[in-house]
Amino acid sequence: MKRLFSNRDLRRLIIPLLIEQFLLIFVGLADSIMVASVGEEAVSAVSLIDSVMILLINAFTALATGGAIVAGQAIGRGKPEEGCRVVDQLVIFISVFSVVIMALLYLGKPFVLHVVFGNIERLVMQNCNVYLLIVAASIPFMALYNAGAAIYRAMGDSKTPMLMSLLMNGLNLAGNALLIYGLGMGIEGAAIPTLASRVFAGVVMVGLLLNKKKTLHLTKLWGIGFDGGILKKILSIGIPYGLENSMFQLGKILALSLVATFGTVSIAANAVSNSVCTFAILTGMATGYALSSVTAQCVGAGDYEQVRYYTKKIMSIAYISLFLMNVLIVLLMPVILKVYNLSPETGNLASKIIIYHSICAVLIWPSSFTLSNTLRASNDARYCMVVSILSMWIFRIGFSYILAQYFNMGVFGIWVAMTIDWLVRAVFFIVRYIRGKWQFIQI
Repeated sequence: MKRLFSNRDLRRLIIPLLIEQFLLIFVGLADSIMVASVGEEAVSAVSLIDSVMILLINAFTALATGGAIVAGQAIGRGKPEEGCRVVDQLVIFISVFSVVIMALLYLGKPFVLHVVFGNIERLVMQNCNVYLLIVAASIPFMALYNAGAAIYRAMGDSKTPMLMSLLMNGLNLAGNALLIYGLGMGIEGAAIPTLASRVFAGVVMVGLLLNKKKTLHLTKLWGIGFDGGILKKILSIGIPYGLENSMFQLGKILALSLVATFGTVSIAANAVSNSVCTFAILTGMATGYALSSVTAQCVGAGDYEQVRYYTKKIMSIAYISLFLMNVLIVLLMPVILKVYNLSPETGNLASKIIIYHSICAVLIWPSSFTLSNTLRASNDARYCMVVSILSMWIFRIGFSYILAQYFNMGVFGIWVAMTIDWLVRAVFFIVRYIRGKWQFIQI
């Protein structure tokens, strides 16, 4: 049987995804260091506004994923022209949706600053106001970039989004360096490069989507009407995935509010652990994107034997890569903790959390997060949403309070609760996958 993707195809898909994920995390760290030179008020403002932006990015990523899966299925069916109509609908819908969201954010700015963020210091509030005014204008361009990146990955081309990410983040860092260090600007020096880099990425990505030589492309730039049938297919995957991502982000925020009650040592250990553990699951996130792109085409071709073949193959890559990454992190632990210059008590707690997380990441994470991409690509997004949301609220949030407070495990109990959530998801997703009901879901 001829396989849809060779080993070379998989390497060309996965390696750029790994590089892109690393760049996003690394640039985020570098960006925070630059902003820190402006002052604590600026750091606090960027952190607060970015928490809102992450929610929006998750929503756009979910919609883009829905469009990419539907378009990928069209490629698998040998109907690229149908896939191009999906691209048209994804771009027009996400453009209108993101402009509406931007307008609502500007109109609701007082609510966000004074109600959502609550009683924050005056200088932090001023910085939040300036940063939000500038960065909110980037929302439509951020949405278009996400849509374009997802469509390119659906074609098996992850190199183009990687290069775009490199350019976008490089512009952001260069702009920060110029405006913050060179011109001595305050919070504006952090906000303007973010806006400019996202505008650049969004505009260029739309230009790339107009390339008619690509299997999936925009058929035209203007005069695209809404197609209810295609939009329903996109939203049937995008909305459940978006709700799942939003609830997941909300769960993280609620967990952070609980961490804050345990004192400075716990807050610092949790912050360091979060930074390090983001790298710990980096390879799993990259292989998850690859699995979604590959299995969507197999589903479109109606070849579920190949869906199972590539799921097994890419899941194996996820487990092996996570093992290697986490062994490296554990070996480098003394160096990592020394860089953060932590007190012995904080360092010991962070070390305990990171080692525990690494063990669970290797054993559980792929089955909890990577495997679900096969189910979504097979139109089973609603099942993934229900399992993820219930598991998050019952096990991650519920057990966080039980273990952290009633069993006096403190911040470590919150991390244990998180991995219980992983385990529950993994069990449900594995059982769903083995039973095979996802093979018979149509949209």
